[in-house]
Amino acid sequence: MSRQISSLLAIAAVCVTIAPAPAFAQTSPKKAPVDCSAVKCIALTFDDGPGQYAGTLLDTLKKYDAKATFFLEGQYAKSRPQYVKRMVAEGHELGNHSYRHPDFTKSSEATIKAEIQQTQDAVKKAAGVEPKLLRPPYGMTDVRVSEIAEQFGMPQILWTAGSEDWASKNVEAIQKQTLAVAKPNAIILMHDWVKQTVDGMPSLIKTLQHKGYHLVTVSDVIKEEKLEPGDAFPLPQGWEQ
Repeated sequence: MSRQISSLLAIAAVCVTIAPAPAFAQTSPKKAPVDCSAVKCIALTFDDGPGQYAGTLLDTLKKYDAKATFFLEGQYAKSRPQYVKRMVAEGHELGNHSYRHPDFTKSSEATIKAEIQQTQDAVKKAAGVEPKLLRPPYGMTDVRVSEIAEQFGMPQILWTAGSEDWASKNVEAIQKQTLAVAKPNAIILMHDWVKQTVDGMPSLIKTLQHKGYHLVTVSDVIKEEKLEPGDAFPLPQGWEQ
């Protein structure tokens, strides 16, 4: 049992407003891995995809030599396998975000396990790899969800701040919010199904890079955290080390 789970007694499900061991060795083979203890790093993470605009987003990331982490829903990994395959081929990191996005804290143990496993299977079929990170839907987790994540050998990755793209659906607002919460080793929640997020990404990436940020994967950012399966990072409010 992980060190976090064993320290929790009885804790209610928490809604996280803030997001492991490396999922894959997905830094470009042509470049040395980024050392986020020495340079400014930021991890942009995209939930619920691959969305219909994923191809355009991948084009932008490739153009600016930026990496990202995609927390995929199994149903879309199954229906859009070409994007999953391309994400891996281009050095991005993949995470498991359930199959149909139910609230795990309100789901049965059997349902949670099926949601995780079906997504693992869909991603593996699409790209030949299995995610090593779990982001529970809505960022909702508790002791039971953590124990199941531990059984799958997966840390839970939440976020330090969100772009609020799903709410605003406005390019300028998304850019402004993301830049406002950007800080070294931040993990930012975004969505590749939001067209305005994808539309505004070229300018946003250029601005972040101008500010000295390296756009990297989650695993690059949290490399020194030594997370164990079942651990949640960043810790939800009310959890103890």
